[in-house]
Amino acid sequence: MPSAGPAAPLRPERYDALMLLGHAFSTGWVEVIAGPMFSGKSEELIRRVTRAIIAKQHVQVFKHAIDDRYASMAVASHAGRTLEAELVTSPAEVLERLEPGAQVVAVDEAQFLDIQIVDVVQHLADAGKRVIVAGLDLDFRGEPFGPMPELIARAEVVEKLTAICRCGLAATRTQRLIQGRPAHFNDPTVLVGAAESYEPRCRACHVVLRGPRETPLFAADASAY
Repeated sequence: MPSAGPAAPLRPERYDALMLLGHAFSTGWVEVIAGPMFSGKSEELIRRVTRAIIAKQHVQVFKHAIDDRYASMAVASHAGRTLEAELVTSPAEVLERLEPGAQVVAVDEAQFLDIQIVDVVQHLADAGKRVIVAGLDLDFRGEPFGPMPELIARAEVVEKLTAICRCGLAATRTQRLIQGRPAHFNDPTVLVGAAESYEPRCRACHVVLRGPRETPLFAADASAY
C-alpha cells in the first residue's frame, strides 16, 4: 500500500488555532475576546496580531473612530502598548478597505459598531480568514452591549477576561462613575473615557442608580451618544 507521505504543513494562522484549541479549523474562523474595561482585551488582541505579523501573515487591524483615548490611529491597551489600526465608523468600511490577500483581520472595540459587523465577520470567516474581535460584552448597566452577544454566539473561539475589582475579587463588569458617583441607568450607553470615568467591578460591587435623578447628568468633555 503506497505511503500517504508527510502531512501538509499547517498555515501559520491555523497553527495559532491549534495552540488555542488543540485542533485546527479547515477554513476561516472567528475569535472573540470579551470582558470589562481594564481586563486586557486590547492587550490580548495586540498579542495575537503581533504573533501573526511575526509569522509574516498579511494582517489588517480596524477599530471604531470613536475611541481615541490613547492613540487616534492605533489599537492601544491601558498598559500603553499600541498597534497601528485603520479607523472605521461602520462595518461596511471594513470590507471597503480590506486588502487583497489579507489573512488575519482584527477588530477592536467592536461593541461600538452596529449589528452589521456580525454579517461582515461571518463573511470574512467564510472567505477563509482568521477574524479576531475584541470588545466589551456588557455595558455600564451590566446589559449585553451592541453586537457582542451575537458575535460571541457565532465565534469558534471565545475568551472572557476578568479584571480586578476594588475589593480584590475578579471583576466582570464596568462601573461608570460620574463626579465620583455611580451612573444612572438612563444615562447614555456610550461615553468614552478611561480611569476618570470607569473602573472594573465584581457583581457585588457593581452599582447602577435607578429612580429619580438627584443631580443633572454632568457636563462632560467626553462624547456621549
